[in-house]
Amino acid sequence: MDASCSPINPRRVALHYWCMATWMATFVLLCSGGIVTSKGVGMSVPDWPTTYGYNMFFFPISSWVGGIFHEHLHRLIASGIGLMTMVLTVSTLAVEPRRWVKNLAAIAFIAVCIQGLLGGLRVSLFKNEIGIFHGMLAQSFFCLLGILTVSTSPRFLRGKWDLFLPHPFLKKIVLLATALIFVQLALGASMRHAHLGLSIPDFPLAYGNILPDTSTSTIEKINEARLADSQMPTTATQIWLQMAHRTMAFVILGVIVAVAALTFSNPIARSASAWGAAWLGMILCQVALGAWTVWSNKAADVATAHMALGALSLLVGVIFTFRLFRASDSNRFTVPDDLHSSNMSRVA
Repeated sequence: MDASCSPINPRRVALHYWCMATWMATFVLLCSGGIVTSKGVGMSVPDWPTTYGYNMFFFPISSWVGGIFHEHLHRLIASGIGLMTMVLTVSTLAVEPRRWVKNLAAIAFIAVCIQGLLGGLRVSLFKNEIGIFHGMLAQSFFCLLGILTVSTSPRFLRGKWDLFLPHPFLKKIVLLATALIFVQLALGASMRHAHLGLSIPDFPLAYGNILPDTSTSTIEKINEARLADSQMPTTATQIWLQMAHRTMAFVILGVIVAVAALTFSNPIARSASAWGAAWLGMILCQVALGAWTVWSNKAADVATAHMALGALSLLVGVIFTFRLFRASDSNRFTVPDDLHSSNMSRVA
């Protein structure tokens, strides 16, 4: 029987749907964490693992008000994700024959345990730096679940995901773009967890200039104005961090324009054109959301949407990279009849 038509063990299909549910729930958790950070309510519940002395699962609903609501809800969702990941890992070890998938599931369980600990330490030690690592591990965990969801899908198991023609340079440039997005998210996390608001209040300029003046006297004047407006003082480091974030955004946009152009112009890479177009569309929306974040004075809903789309952009990059490198083995895909033999030799 053709492997592409052979039946799949129902338990493996069920595992796929559980992976998908865990992945989707994790996206909800990311958005919840984004709201907590955007609203600056991470310390609304000052103790951990309890909630104002209560077992967190028995904290009175009548007390879920203001920032407490967002932070407590975030903790409850996180607890649910931890339980779902534990079930995912045990199920994968029980029904999945591929060792590399089992290893990914085990890594996911370790990651979610570390993530929960980092969340608690962020509260207990009141360290913004821990919040940065907490946020970046969340993004990595989200992408790991995406790979698990893909690799357990019936389409993947039947070999359909392997019918994807790569191009030698496309693999490298997609990997580069994905790495740049991860760095960009780290820059964004560093800005968000500084809790200083907008260190540069205008866009596309910076304090009316292409490059901001960050001399000591200028920073003093900026902070005088910020204090008069009941804002936290900023630093030259934070200003240049935001400039780096803006610059990186356009670097990433340029790289992904190149990805999309390559997928449409090269017959070997053309099978990836839908991915390239979708990714480019996401990055264009992300740049627009970044500008809107500044123009809205960092409104919580806009900033959270910006963070969430960043996570999805990273996920697309990770899965796109995974798919291209999976297809590097020429035995794993078919070649369209209209490709010339000269192109065949260029397939990675």
